[in-house]
Amino acid sequence: MRFFDLLRLIFGNLSRRKARVALTAIGVVIGTAAVVILVSLAIGLQRNANEQLYGIGDLTQIQVMPSFGEGPVMVGPGGGGGGGGGSSQTKLLTNQALEELRAIPGVEWVSPREFLWSGGMVRYRKLEGWANIIGVDVKDLADLGFETVQGDTALGRTTIVVGPMVANNFYDPRLRPGQEPPPPPDLYDQQIQFIISKWDAQGNETRKNLSLRVTGVLKETRGESDWTIYMPLEQVKALNEWSQNRRINYNKEGYSQVIVKVRDVNQVLDIADQITEMGYQAYTPQSFVQGINNFYIILQVIFGGVGAIALLVAAIGIANTMAMSILERTREIGLMKAVGATNRDVLAIFLGEASGIGFIGGLGGVIIGWLAGQVINVMAVVYLSNQAGQQGGIPPSVAVYTPIWLPVFALVFSTLIGMLSGLYPALRAATMIPVLALKYE
Repeated sequence: MRFFDLLRLIFGNLSRRKARVALTAIGVVIGTAAVVILVSLAIGLQRNANEQLYGIGDLTQIQVMPSFGEGPVMVGPGGGGGGGGGSSQTKLLTNQALEELRAIPGVEWVSPREFLWSGGMVRYRKLEGWANIIGVDVKDLADLGFETVQGDTALGRTTIVVGPMVANNFYDPRLRPGQEPPPPPDLYDQQIQFIISKWDAQGNETRKNLSLRVTGVLKETRGESDWTIYMPLEQVKALNEWSQNRRINYNKEGYSQVIVKVRDVNQVLDIADQITEMGYQAYTPQSFVQGINNFYIILQVIFGGVGAIALLVAAIGIANTMAMSILERTREIGLMKAVGATNRDVLAIFLGEASGIGFIGGLGGVIIGWLAGQVINVMAVVYLSNQAGQQGGIPPSVAVYTPIWLPVFALVFSTLIGMLSGLYPALRAATMIPVLALKYE
């Protein structure tokens, strides 16, 4: 039997029993729609969660900190480090450590950074404030993945780049109680005074004044950079040595933190594990994002399983419909075999009818599931946007998201379920003896 003749015969048989086919397909519609809606909801929640983490940082960067050992370190004869119960080794981020990190396969570059150790104050005209000051070993903050809303990201000896929230730290020390505080100043292209202090053993204070120009204001990331002033690393090193009254040997004391840039985001977690095995502390936002994604993947499987249960229930209905159809069409089956239809032809006809019911139900379920998902998405986005507006969060752009592969998968799966549920009745029909089938009343 030719394929197109088989299709015409299958849909002709289904069209003769429209009411029964429709009632049977309703179960498949419900199950398929449940799969599409629930999985789309889980995917939408995952995308929304990833959008909320947009400020978590560059996923190809690893923050490396020194590891300070706890407990006594056992020293063996000759000065070699020996093993000791519960001991651990201190690992500092020295210049040698930087070379070890650069030697790891997959690392693009390694950049140390240092915090300003001394206390101080930031002054702009009549306003005073404070900020987190960090020195970085790059000439352009764009190399670290930063972007600006004003100016550029280049650093210089007399220039700085500030975070968008630094201006909020300024206040008027002459403000009287009850007076309205001034608005945050626009720091772009302005001179800022840095007053850095140190104290001697007698408690006498010595101040150092710096005047630097703001050449860039960073884009908001909801992270550390929002409240930070960035300077060249060598400048912060010099200020720290001035405040400590000594020369700092970074070959022995090491840096406070190192940023490791990885070429491929898929290698980040492996390289972070290698850095941890080397004895350092390593943090990457990729580990947090992966944990979130793993949770939502499990949620997708659970939601899809709930919908699949509804499809399995519908499969029982298809099997029952096909079994009753065989009983009603026993003489028809005998007649087909009598005129030359083979067992394979009869099997193909009844499997095709069962698959057709699954396909029709799956198509209806995909359409209904997609439409329902769009309605839920609009309602959920409006509600979540109102909540985000009240709490000062980021409004979501999507709550229910249906990728292209999901409707295709649901349609194929429902068709396959229909075919499998009609397998036993089709085998019964194919193995009927023509003489006995023709005699059946």
